[in-house]
Amino acid sequence: MKIFHNSRCSKSRQGLELLENSNQNFEIVDYQNNPPTIKELKEILNMLGFTPIQLVRKNEAVWKENYKGKELNDDEIIEAMCNNPKLIERPIVIKGNKAVLGRPPENIKQLL
Repeated sequence: MKIFHNSRCSKSRQGLELLENSNQNFEIVDYQNNPPTIKELKEILNMLGFTPIQLVRKNEAVWKENYKGKELNDDEIIEAMCNNPKLIERPIVIKGNKAVLGRPPENIKQLL
């Protein structure tokens, strides 16, 4: 199991706490400092069943200043998230070939 975690995010911290209390082994990925590659992000989106725009944090300043209102295709949105990882919603938890977005954190229980 793996959690894409941002320690500055309360929902991400709540998700991490759920995993810590589950007594299951998991890996913490600090995706802010170690962002996923384009290929990895496409795989995550596939596991989540999301379109790229569904995983974007649209209230982030970087989105509003650089991308909002522009007609972007899926590859351009994925590239934006990889280049600006703070745009990626969090936390994301992966187990095997399944993934959930931990918003709300209770979603993570689907994988436990």
